[in-house]
Amino acid sequence: MSEEILVLGYGAVGRAVVAQLLAEGRHLRVAQRSRPADLPPAVPFTPCDLLDAGSVAAAMAGAAQIVVAIGFPYDGKTWAAAWPRAMANLVAGAEAAGARVVFLDNLYMYGAQTAPLREDMALTSVGAKPAARAAATRVWQAATHRVRFAALRAPDFYGPGVTLSQLGDLAFGALARGKAAQLIVPADTPHDFAYVPDIARALVLLLDAPDSDFGQIWHMPSAPTQTLRQILTLGADAIGARPRVFVIPSFVQPLLGLFVPMLREMREMHFQWDRPYHVDARRFTARFGFVPAPFAVGAAATARSFVGSAPKPVMGAAVAA
Repeated sequence: MSEEILVLGYGAVGRAVVAQLLAEGRHLRVAQRSRPADLPPAVPFTPCDLLDAGSVAAAMAGAAQIVVAIGFPYDGKTWAAAWPRAMANLVAGAEAAGARVVFLDNLYMYGAQTAPLREDMALTSVGAKPAARAAATRVWQAATHRVRFAALRAPDFYGPGVTLSQLGDLAFGALARGKAAQLIVPADTPHDFAYVPDIARALVLLLDAPDSDFGQIWHMPSAPTQTLRQILTLGADAIGARPRVFVIPSFVQPLLGLFVPMLREMREMHFQWDRPYHVDARRFTARFGFVPAPFAVGAAATARSFVGSAPKPVMGAAVAA
């Protein structure tokens, strides 16, 4: 029997990773707090509480490799408490199992930058959520002499099944329902986005990479940078919708934040949207020959996935990537 791959987290990225591994005939298992309703019956499941070291160690036992595609509710206080603790549990569990870890990370820990984001940029301590991701980074980096760990850092992602995103239900979903896309960030600022099927491909490439590619950070390649308006227009064209966009005025957002926690939590992340946001992923592209899907493909597939869907709640955030 082939070595077992444990996929921790069954959100949009976890689903895409599982689908690819199943298509390749890999031996895999899924773990998270509760069994996903749409998990294929043939895929074994193990309950796992990331904040419980014993639960994490038990879930990782027997796995040769682990894909970590998890998250916590989008709340600064929650992140500050949960991310370093969860990362310590992941590192300890992987060490006990002798397993390699491929971790889907984000880019918050670089803080406000004006240049394209590079893997060698310093970690920030400004902002609750950026500081929390920086603290989690320090945990695994301090353990690279004991654990084989690779981090794939991706910008905001989009794709079929991704509802809580700037290109999610309030954007592509609204267009699919004949309404205007609603944005809380500028529509015409260039911003990198990663396509979920591409992220899954990149994670599997790291699973198949030699140990020499571990102990380091990799940036996720994206299609050539476009604005939200340009991406939404591509998706709207694919489903025959009018590409209408409504941006909630910035001066209104603090008031709305009193009632919509997500808006309140987004305020400290304004630096990702008040300037062009580019990610330098040349190292990954050169190493793996990776070619991301163009927005003409990704935006069309995403828009089509929302056709016939009902509006989704926006009060919280997904807890699996």
